[in-house]
Amino acid sequence: MKCWNGFKGFGPLAPWGKALAATVLVATVGVASAQSITMASTTSTEQSGLFSHLLPAFKQASGLDVKVVAVGTGQALDMARRGDADVLFVHDQAAEEKFVADGWAVKRYPVMYNDFVLIGPPADPAGVRGQDIVAALGKIAAANAEFISRGDKSGTHAAELRYWKLAVGDGSKGRGYKECGCGMGPALNIAASSGAYVLADRGTWLNFKNRAALAVLVQGDRRLFNQYGVMVVNPARHPHVKAADAQKFVDWVISPAGQASIADYKVGNEQLFFPNAQP
Repeated sequence: MKCWNGFKGFGPLAPWGKALAATVLVATVGVASAQSITMASTTSTEQSGLFSHLLPAFKQASGLDVKVVAVGTGQALDMARRGDADVLFVHDQAAEEKFVADGWAVKRYPVMYNDFVLIGPPADPAGVRGQDIVAALGKIAAANAEFISRGDKSGTHAAELRYWKLAVGDGSKGRGYKECGCGMGPALNIAASSGAYVLADRGTWLNFKNRAALAVLVQGDRRLFNQYGVMVVNPARHPHVKAADAQKFVDWVISPAGQASIADYKVGNEQLFFPNAQP
């Protein structure tokens, strides 16, 4: 039995048939690619479980899929500079504002906040328990207590370095200071297995299942405030960026519906993030 493969006399596929097939293929690929955007974000937004809650709601509202690449904020910004992302969801305000000033994004939108906490062994060998993060890090350095730093240029790492600068200036962080070059979850795992101190965002900590004997020791310092922002990568820098679809995500996540979805995400009846988009 012969399969039909074109009109009689034109062979397997006439030139105009090839052109038509190519056009259909390109159109099909274009439609498929238009149905998703790539987001470069922090490990905290993913490992806290927020995106598993938030992104299905966005897809229902928009029809768009969001492909998340979860890395440290510094790496996320680098991805966007290379044109490898359409939208950013990160938490290092100073770096974000510089990103906009340098022309890589047109505007930064505040979207939500939570806070950082200092985690450590309940016995607290360095005696850091309290509300003062700077005093706590100074005690950790003086005691040469084990401290796990992410060391990955993330928003959490940037905040940690600011606190260390206030605590010890250019001095030593102590012999127990170690950089893992890893995300928030792995850093917490290392701290849990070694009984070390570690700075974490509260959202990831609340969703962290392998706590071992770790506990929150320092919280409530106003300097531990942790703001998140969203930005569309500037298409003037990278014309292939899906700026219109990326803007749909930004518009939704700062809208009442998106902000309510953020507020609704809880672990153990505890809210992990607090929406604060500015109309």
